[in-house]
Amino acid sequence: MKILIVSATKLEIEPLLVNFVETNQVNQKLREYSFKKLDIDVLVTGVGMVPTAFWLADTLSRNTYQLALNIGICGSFNNTTPLGEVLNITSDCFSEMGAEDGESFLAMADLDLLEDDDFSFNKGQIKNVFSFEHKAISSLKKVSGVTVNKVHGEVNSIELTKQLFCPDVESMEGASFFYACLTHQLKNLQLRAVSNYIEKRNKENWNIPLAVKNVCHTTFQLLQHL
Repeated sequence: MKILIVSATKLEIEPLLVNFVETNQVNQKLREYSFKKLDIDVLVTGVGMVPTAFWLADTLSRNTYQLALNIGICGSFNNTTPLGEVLNITSDCFSEMGAEDGESFLAMADLDLLEDDDFSFNKGQIKNVFSFEHKAISSLKKVSGVTVNKVHGEVNSIELTKQLFCPDVESMEGASFFYACLTHQLKNLQLRAVSNYIEKRNKENWNIPLAVKNVCHTTFQLLQHL
């Protein structure tokens, strides 16, 4: 089985990589590994939706995979979700894509600019249409996300985003990953662990090491039984 693991940074998957044997470096972003009976390509795209979209499209145009995994961390809009909890993001959107109308914001669905034949979007949301059942992820909470260029840290913009999209989490890459995978009809999962809450920026409240540890552990459990 050939699997693609996509992450914005090496930091987010470093505890996972120590379990693999590296066999080849394809380019500055893509490396090949082996693990048990699996062939695993690891793509470290760089942070943000544009690098993710470019490098993932390039990789998928040159290779065939049975499964793609987007592994990383996220911020949570819900402060009752424990830091470090691993979540299964099943829908995502480009929440900043739209137009300002005075003090209002019009999302893409409001502008009626989404083509009917663009299967990836459902009223502005990109939903993962592939079902994937496995005991390592069956207990994970399924949530919705927003993908942003600028992470939220101001009260008014946070409240507006919650009103418009009702998201559970925020990342800078998730919707790009979904869009590319769905365009290629590639079965995929987006797994992220909560590293912080969406609030006025306060790094003292973050726990990136715990989030990285937990999402890598869950991913390892998944790979062990594929």
